[in-house]
Amino acid sequence: MQLQFHGAARIVTGSKHLITTDLGTKILLDCGLFQGIQTDDLNQNFGFDPREVDYLVLSHAHIDHSGLIPRLVKQGFKGPIYCTHATADLLQIMLMDSAYIQEKDVERINKRRRRQGREQLEMLYDSEDAKRALDMLKPVRYGQNFQLGKDETDVFFTDAAHIIGSAAVHLNIKDSGTFKKLTFTGDIGRPEDQILRKPDTFPQADFIICESTYGDRLHEAQPDLQAHLQRIVHKCCVEDRGKLIIPAFAVDRTQELIYALDRLSSAGRLPRIPVYIDSPLAIKATAIMKANEQCFNPDILEYIERDGDAFAFPYLHYVSDVADSKAINDRDEPCIIISASGMAEAGRVKHHIKNNIEKPSTTILFVGYAARHTLAGQLKYGEKNVRIFGQDYEVRANIQSLESFSAHGDYNEMIDFLSCQDASRVQQLFLVHGEYDTQTAFKLKLQREGFDRIHIPEMHERVVV
Repeated sequence: MQLQFHGAARIVTGSKHLITTDLGTKILLDCGLFQGIQTDDLNQNFGFDPREVDYLVLSHAHIDHSGLIPRLVKQGFKGPIYCTHATADLLQIMLMDSAYIQEKDVERINKRRRRQGREQLEMLYDSEDAKRALDMLKPVRYGQNFQLGKDETDVFFTDAAHIIGSAAVHLNIKDSGTFKKLTFTGDIGRPEDQILRKPDTFPQADFIICESTYGDRLHEAQPDLQAHLQRIVHKCCVEDRGKLIIPAFAVDRTQELIYALDRLSSAGRLPRIPVYIDSPLAIKATAIMKANEQCFNPDILEYIERDGDAFAFPYLHYVSDVADSKAINDRDEPCIIISASGMAEAGRVKHHIKNNIEKPSTTILFVGYAARHTLAGQLKYGEKNVRIFGQDYEVRANIQSLESFSAHGDYNEMIDFLSCQDASRVQQLFLVHGEYDTQTAFKLKLQREGFDRIHIPEMHERVVV
C-alpha cells in the first residue's frame, strides 16, 4: 500500500492524501483548496491525475478540505464522493459559494492584469463544475460500513466533532493478503465544544494520518471565554465607540459566536448595539445547523428548550443583500460585524477590514487559526502594513485574538483523542495539517505518549507502508 501527501504537508491548508492499494485502487482522502497568497500553482496542479482516482472520501466540508472537488471533477474524476449526511448538506451551499468567489475573484484580478498587460489567470472551476460534483455525493451515516472496490476496502466514519458532519475516516484495506487498518483523523474537534458532542473514540489502527494544527499550544480555559468576549465588546463598542469586526468561518465558528452573544444577551450583559451576521453562507449554514440538532451536546439542547432559540436575540441582524452589507460601512455607530471568511482571504469581511483597518477605534478580533501567509495571519502576527485588493493599508486598528472559539483541539485535546489507541500497535503515525515547527513540537509530545514511529511528510512525498 502506498500513501502520497499532496496537500496539508508541512502546511495547514489544501488537504489531499492519496492511497494506492495493492490492487491499484486509488482512494483520495479530502480534496481541499490551498488558501492564502502564492497558492495559485498548488491549486492549479494536483500532483496526480484526477482521472486515475477511483474514490473520494471526505472528512468534512471546510473549504481547505473540500474546495478543490469541483476542479477534480473538471479534470476528469468520475466519483463517487463519500461523506456524512450533514457534510453533504453543507457542501450544497459551500461549493456553490466557493465557485461564485472563484468567478468574481478571477474576474477582478484579470481586470487588473489586463490593465497591466499581464497574462490572464485561468479559473479553477465554475458553478457548473460545482453542480456536477454535488451530483456525485454519496452520504452515509456515522458508523455505517461501506465498501470501496470489491472485497478490498471497508470504510466507516466516526464523529470528529470539529464542525457539523465532520468525521474521522477509518479504512480497512486489503494489502498483500492481509488487512491494514488506517485512520485519517480529519480535523479533531474539542471535547468541550459549545455546540457539538464530544469526538467519538475509534478502533485500533495500524496507521494514522493525524492533524496537528494546534500541536504546540493550549487554548484559553473555557470558563474565561464569556468574560473575555464581553470585555472585548465593552472596550471596542462602549469605550471606543468603534466597530468590532470578527472574521469567522461561516460554518460552526459563526454559530458559536452567535450562541455566545445570545447567552450574554439573555444574561443582560450585552450592550444594546447592532450585531450583523454579514454572510449569506453563514445564514444558510445556521439553518443547516438547526436542522442537525442530533449532533448537539446536552447543554445547548437544554438552553434551546429554555430560551427557544440559541441563534436569535434582540439587535441581531442577518444580512444577505449586498446593498445592506455595503450600508454597514456607511454607518458610524458602534456595532459587531461577524463575516466570512475566517482567514480574511475572501468574502465580505475583507471589505469591512479594508474600510476600517486604519481607524484606531476599530477592533479586529480573530477567533481561530489563521495561516501565517493569509491576511488574517499577517494581522495576527503583528504586520504594520498589509495589502488588500491590491492596495497598501496601515494597520491602525486594534488586533485581538480569542483562541477559545477554535474548533481545533489543542495538543492536550488531540492527545486525548488518540488515547483510545495502544501506541505500541501503531506502526506509523503521519502528522499533517500543521506548520512544520508546530508539527515538530507535537511530535515530541506524542513520543512522550508512546507513539515512537512518527513521520512528518513533505509535499507530494510518497510512502510505502
